[in-house]
Amino acid sequence: MIIAAVVACLLLAALVAFQLALAAGAPWGHLAWGGQNEGRLPGRLRLGSAVSVLLYAVFAVVALDRAGLVDVLPDGFTAVACWVLAGYLTLGVLMNLASRSRAERLVMTPVAAALALCFLVLALG
Repeated sequence: MIIAAVVACLLLAALVAFQLALAAGAPWGHLAWGGQNEGRLPGRLRLGSAVSVLLYAVFAVVALDRAGLVDVLPDGFTAVACWVLAGYLTLGVLMNLASRSRAERLVMTPVAAALALCFLVLALG
């Protein structure tokens, strides 16, 4: 479980950096939010990228707590949260596969799949 938590946190850290860059105006809109924006994201999606950073931080805490690397959440909560996140991230795999952006499909689908797998391992833990 520790390896799954560490891998999840590394992937989430990369996503945090990516989403912060998008929120700051990086011209990578084709890699996020359905890939329908070339260049910079519009304001509402940039705000969405900023909010996603907070969500990724919560995901990381859940992963670390479930693996026993931190102890800040109730055990029953982290067990359920890992199942919910595994399902949510599996949905993300499907959404990335359905993206109109080839770049998003190629880059983000494997990331979402790896995260889904990590949270599945944590849920089964």
